[in-house]
Amino acid sequence: MSKKEWITTSEFVKSSSHWKDCPDGDFPEIAFIGRSNVGKSSLINMLTKRKNLAKISGKPGKTRLINHFLINKQWYLVDLPGYGWAKVSKTEKAGWEKMISQYLLQRKNLSIVMVLVDSRLEPQQSDLDMINFLGENGIPLGIIFTKSDKKGKTRVAANVAGFKKVMKNTWADLPPLFVTSASDKSGREDVLEYISASCL
Repeated sequence: MSKKEWITTSEFVKSSSHWKDCPDGDFPEIAFIGRSNVGKSSLINMLTKRKNLAKISGKPGKTRLINHFLINKQWYLVDLPGYGWAKVSKTEKAGWEKMISQYLLQRKNLSIVMVLVDSRLEPQQSDLDMINFLGENGIPLGIIFTKSDKKGKTRVAANVAGFKKVMKNTWADLPPLFVTSASDKSGREDVLEYISASCL
């Protein structure tokens, strides 16, 4: 498939509050997850070349359900709720965490999880915890550093290097890493090529 045709069709299918309510597992699923306000919706829109496929909000915690988008009528892009948002009750936070962990552990057609990390920040424990959770449970993953246009290349490179250094304390082999920007569309081809080669 030509690089210009990685994604030809994309459509919203369903929002679910429980993994058992998700669409039938007829297609492989690539799930996107990250800390609240990491730029997940913007990245999804950039990858699909759809301005409003995923709803963008300035408020963290906007995504509270498991959202399925059918891509090329061949696979699902799954938008999972963000983690690490403090401005919710402990009960609500626990509910989100249970919903996410059950989906990650129980969904049979889950092919890979793309963990989004804010490239502007030094390593965040919540990101490391999610990555280690996936690794410990044998769930394939890739890491996407977002918002690379917001800081200089030197700062972004230093933050990515710092993240890799911390990961090497617990990981013998690092998962694939990608640096992206929804604004200038950098990294799009690499991410979609990896998804295509690994999962489809």
